[in-house]
Amino acid sequence: MIGLKIKKEQSQSFLLWLNKARYTIIGREADKGLLFKFFIYLILLDTAYIYLKPILHMITTMVKDADDLLDPSVNWFPRTLYLGNLQEAWEWLKYPKAFSISLTLSLSVAILQTLSCAVTGYAFARLKVPFKRLMFFLLLLTFIVPMQVTILPNIIYARELGLLNTIYPIIVPAFFGLGLKGALFVIIYRQFFSTQPKELEEAARIDGANVFKIFYKVMMPLAKPAILVVFLFSFVWTWNDFYLPSMYLSDIETAPLSMGISRIASALRQQAEQYGPSVNDEAIRMATTFMMIIPPMLLYTFTQRWFVEGVERTGLVE
Repeated sequence: MIGLKIKKEQSQSFLLWLNKARYTIIGREADKGLLFKFFIYLILLDTAYIYLKPILHMITTMVKDADDLLDPSVNWFPRTLYLGNLQEAWEWLKYPKAFSISLTLSLSVAILQTLSCAVTGYAFARLKVPFKRLMFFLLLLTFIVPMQVTILPNIIYARELGLLNTIYPIIVPAFFGLGLKGALFVIIYRQFFSTQPKELEEAARIDGANVFKIFYKVMMPLAKPAILVVFLFSFVWTWNDFYLPSMYLSDIETAPLSMGISRIASALRQQAEQYGPSVNDEAIRMATTFMMIIPPMLLYTFTQRWFVEGVERTGLVE
């Protein structure tokens, strides 16, 4: 009897251990077990590899010298760190001046669009404006009309006003929230302001605040997540934009980094056609691309936590 009791207790403890192991691996719920976490981490690692591989390839290629570039056995880790490609790309890009132009252009457009689209988005979300639905419908139409349709009249106006080869034809429309980017940012603000409780505005009106004071004193402090999202989107979008600068800025002295990369690629192509391809051409292209993307990457590195929170709170994930 004692032996049967011991065997029964051992079988019960084994079953308890088995259930515990099963709950640990699979989980009581579908998203709590180790098996589910393993697949999630596997998907995340695969996705990270897809995005990080081009960047790692770019970094390793730009620091290779001619011997490492010609050696097929050297793939990811060069034998020596060669910074001559970076130096040559720095000189070809005229990096300090091109960087200052890109930074001035991107910051100006981002700040102006952040403010102007906030006013428009608040008006669409909260104010009773005549023909508001019609105007919002017209705003949505800007997603359909491509930029190439309206660029020619804008170039003609800029030439008549003497604004060609300046950044003003790109900055001034941002003050009015024009274009595809402006429409998107207005919708982001409208979505955010629509979710705020109306009791805040009613309490401010009782205290004697008008519409402008309610907007700047009550709603704008609450809109910090949306402001950050719009600012980062606008900054990176303008920083990477090649089309508008190529239309308005034909002078090489006023070219931002986005145009410099294209001009270096064209120069390398012409040089290869005339004198034959060089082994360092690919490394120079990688170096120019790296110098182009490093400022937005640093900006996102320091603001990613607030950016993700802002995307969640503005409803972009829905």
